[in-house]
Amino acid sequence: MNYKINLLKNKNNIAIWGTGYIGLSTMMYFAKKGVSSVGFDVDSKKVRQINKGILPINELKDWFGFDIKPFIKKRLLSATSNLSDLQDKKILAHFIAIPTEKDGKPYFKILFKVLKNIVKIIKTRQNKEKIIIIIESTLTPGFSEKKIIPYFKSKKIIPGKDFIFAVAPRRDWFVEGTKSLENLDRVFGSTDTVSSKHVKSILSIVCKKLHEASSHRVSEMVKSIENAYRHVEITLANQLSLAYPKENMREVLKLVGTKWNIGTFYPGFGSGGYCIPLSSQYVLQNIKKKKDLTLLRETIKTDKNINLLIARSLVKKKFKNIGVLGLSYKGNLKVSILSPIIPFVKELKKHKMNVKVFDPYYSKKEIHEILGVKSFRFPQDLKQFDCLILAVDHNIFKKKTNLIFKNLNKVSFILDNNGVWENFKNKLKKHNYHMSGNIGWI
Repeated sequence: MNYKINLLKNKNNIAIWGTGYIGLSTMMYFAKKGVSSVGFDVDSKKVRQINKGILPINELKDWFGFDIKPFIKKRLLSATSNLSDLQDKKILAHFIAIPTEKDGKPYFKILFKVLKNIVKIIKTRQNKEKIIIIIESTLTPGFSEKKIIPYFKSKKIIPGKDFIFAVAPRRDWFVEGTKSLENLDRVFGSTDTVSSKHVKSILSIVCKKLHEASSHRVSEMVKSIENAYRHVEITLANQLSLAYPKENMREVLKLVGTKWNIGTFYPGFGSGGYCIPLSSQYVLQNIKKKKDLTLLRETIKTDKNINLLIARSLVKKKFKNIGVLGLSYKGNLKVSILSPIIPFVKELKKHKMNVKVFDPYYSKKEIHEILGVKSFRFPQDLKQFDCLILAVDHNIFKKKTNLIFKNLNKVSFILDNNGVWENFKNKLKKHNYHMSGNIGWI
């Protein structure tokens, strides 16, 4: 059977479990290529929005660069909260894109709920074409071999024989439209060569650059290990800045990054989001000996502490009113998962500091629910602060800077985590402007 041709001719469809950033983009890009897809989500509000042609994640409009509505009208894209809709016999490929983390740790209960439902679907389709299961969610090394495949076998279905199984983690960078599911290098691996051939044919409908791993065991390790590399590098930048507080480590690292084989990482508030701060924990999940991978263990410890150290340095400076610009872990996204700003603000509160937060992607109510602090009007309320933390590089902070700077008359210290106002550093000298990593930033 040629899965690719059948999907492109709409003889068969795909199902996507989870309509967050990853699942929604899988749906969108396959629909763009003419493949009909249905997304399952327990969030009925999301489902209604998608079926009306509305992106439930508004900030993805710029990243996609194309509209969702034409695909809804052509019936190439839909969403559901009804499990029976995924039993449609036309559905042959199931993409799993659900979260595999909870409270900052690897978490797989939701994954097994999904697998349980897919097992039921496979069993109702005996003697039919083999269903393909492609896991896009991040897994810990060895997880599929130790947990997922034994689970299938306990239900008396065998990968390669009764269905096709593959792991194809995602690398998307949702803050830049040029790094998408279409043009980023993608790794995948399956249980056998025949299965891999079928998986490759499906992924190639959208992905231009595919790298076939020798097995699913290899491909599932790639995501966590590549992000663990970045985790170590980011944390090393912070450790260097702490070790040499009288040197401009930001400048040093910028120059280090001019070497052809070295990336550029700067000191700051630490990592955040679904990937990097969790990556080392995924890698360490099945390592029993504490003497193994001590570098990653120290990376986690430093990464969790850096934002607390920054907060305590502000406490020592005895500021009366601190304004924080940004709650998301990354600019132009509404993602607060493991945002380093959360423990930073909570540490300030712990020391009885008066702190308020503004983020254009979050309402006053949401900011209070997440952080327990008030929001403020931007930019007019900046005049009430003597300390300003520019934590996130949202586009709004880069626009109309003259209007912003007019409201900084009381500000005596600015800490810019991403160098958003670097071009205005001379103009901001009187406000004691610092970028993370330069002399006196912490």
